[in-house]
Amino acid sequence: MGFFPDEVIQMILARLPVKSICRIKTVCKHWYRLASDKYFVQMYNEIAVKNPMLLVEISDSIESQSNLICVDNLRGVSEFSLDFLHTRVKVRASCNGLLCCSSIADKGAYYVCNPVTRELKLLPKRSERPLTRFYPDGEATLVGLACDLTAHKFNVVLAGYHRTFGHRPDGTFICLIYDSDTNKWRKFVSFQDDQFSHMNRNQVVFVNGTLHWLTGSSSCILALDLDCDVWRKISLPEEVCYASGNRIYLLESDGCLSVIQISDVWMKTWVLKDYYSEEWHAVDRVSLRCIKGLVPSIFPISQTGECVFFATHKQVLVYHWKSRLWKEMYSVKNSSTLPLWFSAHAFRSTIFSCN
Repeated sequence: MGFFPDEVIQMILARLPVKSICRIKTVCKHWYRLASDKYFVQMYNEIAVKNPMLLVEISDSIESQSNLICVDNLRGVSEFSLDFLHTRVKVRASCNGLLCCSSIADKGAYYVCNPVTRELKLLPKRSERPLTRFYPDGEATLVGLACDLTAHKFNVVLAGYHRTFGHRPDGTFICLIYDSDTNKWRKFVSFQDDQFSHMNRNQVVFVNGTLHWLTGSSSCILALDLDCDVWRKISLPEEVCYASGNRIYLLESDGCLSVIQISDVWMKTWVLKDYYSEEWHAVDRVSLRCIKGLVPSIFPISQTGECVFFATHKQVLVYHWKSRLWKEMYSVKNSSTLPLWFSAHAFRSTIFSCN
């Protein structure tokens, strides 16, 4: 490939999987330099974020180490492990190729890692007491990961309601934010009265420098602006129907907030085109009659302008907007301790370094 300019070689390499990039670096010094160049890393990540995937934890038993299954619309299914962390962990959040994991054995220990490049960072311990006592593991109510590919930094957010021993929570919402630039945590306190379901906590969306969660009642979106440490609420589309049987989910779609509503027979999708004026646009309405038997257990996890990934109890499905076709991408061959949707996250395969 000596007769190709370096820029052309880099454009070709930018279409390869991350594991192939790691192998390419061992070919020769010239290719190592090309694959390590800041321009190439930026170009690779910009292409990668346009190809969302679905990441799900698979475990044969509660005691065993979980394996991660990555479902890619372009390359199919791949499997990798978090054994390089040398401890059992639970994936709490995913953003632009990085995962935020909490240690099961060491309560309060959090890792940020890139599961493809196998880089990791153990976050410094916090001096704060556990944020909440609502859950057996003593973890925060909300865990968010914000990975900014342009600024080359990431933030981890732990937030939860304070409750003094023997008393009900008083609405005091404590928020701790880790900044990779300073390698330190900062804290601020506010007042909130929202609750969050398991799926709401899993589906945290990072756009416009802000982390977003759908509240448990699906009445609004709770947003945390990481630049000024301020919570605010974003209204849902006026057309959203709160009738019995309807389920609402928060996702990202090509850099925008998106809301999907699933009823017995229809799936409706909206995208927040104007973020600051909260202007929602209806994108599509899809009949679910052809998968009627799966509707009660189907959960949208990740999407783009071309397709949307769903997780059920034992399957991963993809729906293509243009062709209107459903396709099974993965199914569990043996019994699983938890449904796939319980541990499913949106994912993108990037070469962003957590160090």
